Amino acid sequence: MARWYIIHAYSGFENKVRDAIIAEAERLGLSDGVEEVQVPTETVTEVKRGKKVQVERKFMPGYVLAKLNLTDDVYHLVKNTPKVTGFLGSMNKPQAISEKEAARYFGGVADAQAAPKREISVDYEIGDSVKVLDGPFASFNGIVEELDFDKAKVKVSVSIFGRATPVELDFEHVELAK
Repeated sequence: MARWYIIHAYSGFENKVRDAIIAEAERLGLSDGVEEVQVPTETVTEVKRGKKVQVERKFMPGYVLAKLNLTDDVYHLVKNTPKVTGFLGSMNKPQAISEKEAARYFGGVADAQAAPKREISVDYEIGDSVKVLDGPFASFNGIVEELDFDKAKVKVSVSIFGRATPVELDFEHVELAK
């Protein structure tokens, strides 16, 4: 019976590990032992260069989920795959996770695909010098004072008539000054 296992891989090589496991299973005739191999991802919204962008991000960096019928051959196939450091478990013994727990990881994937998360990341932080792109203060430069991720707003201190004035703007109306 196939069960879900978490495979630890080098961070950044999750997709290559997934592809290598599938290809090697086919080559060795072990496809019946390797039912499914997935890299859980989520879709998040980031602000880059003043524009909102949908980005795929790994939900569990450094890990790959695989539904395996874990025989000795399948174990060695996975263990000997380049960039794999091993299975999650204790004392070198792979520990299976429940269908419910696996569904939770893929539920996060399905939810993210159905409706992108509210999580937003920006390429500037408090204290950085930024340029205002839009609105009445367009082309003004200022210093980031506050970031409000709940409202997707940034408070920027802009010099108006020689005085520092705080201005609240949307994330996409500001970019890192060059």
